[in-house]
Amino acid sequence: MNRPKILLVCTANICRSPMAEGILRRACVEANLDFDIDSAATHGYRVGSTPFPLAVAVARHRGCDIAGCVARKVRPHDFRYFDLILAMDRDNLAALRSEAPPHCRHKIRLLLDYGSWYRGCGVRDPYGADVFAFERAFDMMEDGCRGLVRSYQARRQPAPA
Repeated sequence: MNRPKILLVCTANICRSPMAEGILRRACVEANLDFDIDSAATHGYRVGSTPFPLAVAVARHRGCDIAGCVARKVRPHDFRYFDLILAMDRDNLAALRSEAPPHCRHKIRLLLDYGSWYRGCGVRDPYGADVFAFERAFDMMEDGCRGLVRSYQARRQPAPA
């Protein structure tokens, strides 16, 4: 199997998608999977910014280092390069689908489509909220990332004889 290329996307790429990037990186290490992982924004509000301090603190507390992430906007090339583009909520999903070339739209899904507890939900943007909102967002994204990893592990399993 080729190295999967996964892009995680939220509105400004300073809270949810960098946390999801850190969660997925940690989950891949734990599962001995090699993914090409990045994150981006649907809007260019904060391009060049580092993650929001509360996002960094919650991620660090939960075992993920996202301090080195730098916000960027989704680029046209991303739709061709990445195998899977995972939106944090339905607004991000709609923005990505409207921007993507028609032949790439099948790659765009909600992160929580892979979740067990929060399947099909969107992750509410915690920007401007308290630590509990960031913790809840982290929990939801962790559920989606674990499910994504499980789906790739299932693909690697040999078929029963």
